This record gives sequence, C-alpha cells and structure tokens, in this order.
Amino acid sequence: MTARCRRARPRMSWVVSAVRNVSHVEIEHLIARVAMGDRESFSRLYDAVAPKLLGVALRVLGDRASAEDAMQEAFVKIWRHADRYGVTGHSPMTWLITIARNTAIDRLRRQRPVEDIDAMAETLADVGACGEAAAVARSEAARIMACLDELEPARRDSVRGAYLEGRSYADLAAQHDVPLNTMRTWLRRSLLRLRECMSR
Repeated sequence: MTARCRRARPRMSWVVSAVRNVSHVEIEHLIARVAMGDRESFSRLYDAVAPKLLGVALRVLGDRASAEDAMQEAFVKIWRHADRYGVTGHSPMTWLITIARNTAIDRLRRQRPVEDIDAMAETLADVGACGEAAAVARSEAARIMACLDELEPARRDSVRGAYLEGRSYADLAAQHDVPLNTMRTWLRRSLLRLRECMSR
C-alpha cells in the first residue's frame, strides 16, 4: 500500500497555501471513501488538507524537508488506517491533524534524546484544533508559558530554542558560551522543573 499511496501524490515542492474551503462533512465522506480503497477520494483529500497537515508538521519539526517527509508518512498512515476513523469520536480534521502531529513528534524523537522529547511532547499545542480541543490547547499553552517564566532567563531561552525552535544543543551552548555538557544539564534540569510545575 505504501508504494501505491506515494504514487497517488508525488513528493511536494510547492509553497504552502491555504486549505481550500471544504466542509467537515465532505472531509468525513472522503475519509470513508478512502477506507474503501478509493484512490480518487484519497487524491481529493490530499488536495484539501495537505497544506494544513504540512503546517502542523512544520510547527513541530521546524524544518521544511523533515516536515514534508513527516506529512507524506502521515498520509501513508491515513491511507492504511482510514477505516479506524469512525471509532475515534474525533472530528475529521482533529483526527487528521492528530496523525500528522504524532508522526512529526515520532520523527523528532528519532532525531533527539527520547527522555527530552518525551518531557516536551505533551506541551506541543494541537495546531488547528477546533472547539473544545482548541480551548484545551490554549489553556495548556498558557500553563506552559507560565511555567517557562519561572525559569532563569538563560534556561528559559535554551528550552525555547531547543524544543520550540528546533535549535541544536551545540548551537545553544555556543550562544550562551557554555560547554555542551553544561547545556545538556541545563535542559535536563529545566525540563524536570517544567514537569513539576505542570503537575501542580
């Protein structure tokens, strides 16, 4: 299925554009058709939501090429598991966005130490969520920012740089003029403090 899925749409090289105006009912219908192996519906679904899902992946990964790869991987999962959509209870866009976001986070985990990403993965806002999910995401984001503000400025900037901007540890160590191991210690201890703050 992977090869057939990838042939349905070539690797993207286009600039992200706004998602065309497609109703949730139409997206839900397309997912149902994809679940039956309808490649034309898969192509239409891709056209309708790919820019949005690319934006989600780009927000997590911070790198265009990695985001495109993650988005393509997400569409492979959508093709394979469209039949599972109906039992999730999510709106169609929330389901699609969750797949894209989780795929991007999995790719990020493969690029960075697991213990660090596991601590931050839950702080990533659910980009594009609607209704109640968006309200929860906004509330969580506000809590995260409040907890970040409790850190010393250098530690706070390092956490933001590493986990929200995708900068390397070496980059941050050079910026703050500290050894690489010191930067790792800063980030590890800062994440522990954030975890404690978020659990209050």
